Parts: sequence; C-alpha cells; structure tokens
Amino acid sequence: MDEYDRTFDRRGYLKWTGATGIAATVGLAGCLEDADDGNGDGNGDETGNGVDDETDDEDGEEAGDEDEDEDEDDDTEAGGEIVAGTASGFPPFEMVEDGELVGFDIDLLEAAVAETDYELTGWEDLGFDGLIPALENENIDVIAAAMTITEEREETVSFTDPYYSADQSVLVQTDGDFEPEELEDLAGQALGAQSGTTGEGVVEEQIEDGTFDEGDYRSYDEYVFAVEELESGLLDAVILDEPVGETFEADRDVEVAFVFETGEEYGFAVRQDDEDLQEALSEGIAAVEDSSEYEEITREWFDPDEEERDDEDEEDEEDDEDNEDENGDEDE
Repeated sequence: MDEYDRTFDRRGYLKWTGATGIAATVGLAGCLEDADDGNGDGNGDETGNGVDDETDDEDGEEAGDEDEDEDEDDDTEAGGEIVAGTASGFPPFEMVEDGELVGFDIDLLEAAVAETDYELTGWEDLGFDGLIPALENENIDVIAAAMTITEEREETVSFTDPYYSADQSVLVQTDGDFEPEELEDLAGQALGAQSGTTGEGVVEEQIEDGTFDEGDYRSYDEYVFAVEELESGLLDAVILDEPVGETFEADRDVEVAFVFETGEEYGFAVRQDDEDLQEALSEGIAAVEDSSEYEEITREWFDPDEEERDDEDEEDEEDDEDNEDENGDEDE
C-alpha cells in the first residue's frame, strides 16, 4: 500500500474523501531533517571593504540576531507551537467523520494543551506504526492515539501520566457459530489485529507460546479493515482494546465475545528529551480531569445517549422557566 500523510487543522480540516474512519498510512524517514541544504544563512560575500565601525555594528547586529534565535528556540521548548500525530480508524478515540478528525483523544489533547503555555497548531493523521518514527524525526511533537504505555515503547519515547485504562476484547460475528470464552479457544481460528497495537502483541505472545499458529494471523493497518473482513467471514475473531470493541459492536454486525484483563493504560507520547512538554501535558491532563470537562468529553464519546438525555433535560428546564415567566407576566 502506498504511504502518504495528511495534515489536519482541528477547526478547519481539509476535506478528505473515502470511507469514514479509514486513515492514511505513511512512512516517515526524516522528511523534515533533510530539508536544509547546508548552505547557511548567506552566500559568504563578506569582502572586508567596509569601514571598521560599520563592521563592528554589523557584528553586533549578527550577535543580536543569534541571541534572538536562541530565545526563539527556548520559547519553542518552554511553550511554543506543537503538532500532534494520531492514527484514525480507532473509534471512539480517533476517527474521520465528514472529513473531520474527531474523537476522545482529539478533544482531550486539545483540552489539555489549552491548560498549558503551548499552542496546538495542527494534526498529522498517520499509520499507527509511523507515529513513533514521526515523533523521533520531529515531524510531530506529541502522539495522541490511544497508545498503551509499555516498557518497550518507553525505550524510545516518554509518556505523560496515564489518561485512560483499558483491557482487551475479542470480537466475533454477531449470532455466529464461533463463541469463544477464553484465549485458548482462538487456537486454529483466523485472527486479526491492527499492526503495532496491544492486540497484535497478545497474538504474537500466543504464537511464541505455541498456542496460536502464525499462519492463522493477519495484521492490518487499521482495525476497520479487520472488522470488515470479520463481518464478511474472512476472519473468525479480532483482538482489540475494549472500548474500541464496544464501539464496533454498536455500529457493525459484530459482538464482543469476551474481555480479558491486561491492566494497560494510555498516555500521550513525546520525545524523551522533551521533559517540559511532558510535564506540561501531564499537568494539563490533571487540570482537565479535576474539572467537569473530562467527564463531558468521556460522555460525548462513550455514552452519547446520556449526553442527549442531559441536553433534553436542559431544554425541558428552559421550557419550564419560560412557562413560569409567561405565567408570571399574565398574573401581573
């Protein structure tokens, strides 16, 4: 599959054709680091023909410019502009709806950044496997993609404090003949998971243990592709994060067969040397959690029916108040 990327501005996203929730997969190998051609700031035309005083003034101006550049670098590190990366196709955490990148992670990161001195200027929608390389290459500054905090990942990136806890679930066809109750029941069945995810890690562990056959496993760039093949009967089961499984269960002809505990937690990932941003985002998450905003974001993406009921209740209360005002005017 050809790899490409797409940039989103949160409040004015580019229109993107294609199936809802299907993300672009990109390969990133230092795209931005190679942009500098090494020619420096000038053409080396200093000839020494000027007056000494003018040369001194120019030297002073250059020194001042260097100081300004250093200050700008410091500003970027301490609270400048940042670009976030995600991998859509993982509802309700990140997905594309009507050409717009939306989801729990999108709203939460934006809310957390709003509590800091940083400015979130845009989003890169990448393949999940391309997120950490993009972070290392400085094409993005933070990953918000329901990424599980693991020791292996912490060897290359740093995580904020966790913002969500999740276990793994197993999806099967709705009302199908296959009704597994535990992992061992999946042996000999056609299985699918998204590349680079905890679900794939579970399958790989079972393959190493000899429980699963490697030939029975298929890896996918996006979970939506795996679920589509599950619906069509090409797969017998898909292993994925519990909240994502519940979302697919509500929207597709699939159901959760069982859930098994993994104790995993999600965090936003930053470069290991970006301690200022890591600390700021952790504090931002804490501020959002301490307010009512975290609960509002959670209800919007995990219990939209309750949010609709709350909106209806508010409308009813407003109607009651209007009626009371009208009755009061009539009495007068």
